[in-house]
Amino acid sequence: MKNPFDLIDARLSNIETLLLDLKHLPTPEHSDPDTWFNLDELCNYLPDKPAKPTVYGWVHRRIIPNHKDRKTLRFLKSEVDIWLKSGRRKTISETAAEANEYLSRKRL
Repeated sequence: MKNPFDLIDARLSNIETLLLDLKHLPTPEHSDPDTWFNLDELCNYLPDKPAKPTVYGWVHRRIIPNHKDRKTLRFLKSEVDIWLKSGRRKTISETAAEANEYLSRKRL
């Protein structure tokens, strides 16, 4: 049977190795949320990789947040991320819960 202290020492060594590996991983705080994208960079960044004419249509209809400097379109990463997250659709259970809550308020 192994010495219990050897087992503890081995586990601590494993934990230390894992923590050191985690220390070197990039974290969200280190990524710059205020990165500026041009049109090409934005098309590559967006999950569905839209074509340029699609993005121009979104800009024209004021669907996507953008900044225009003379003739140059620029997009701020943090604003694009918020825009992407705002498009989340509710689940059926969330919609049902909202409907039940609305109906219960109407009955009072």
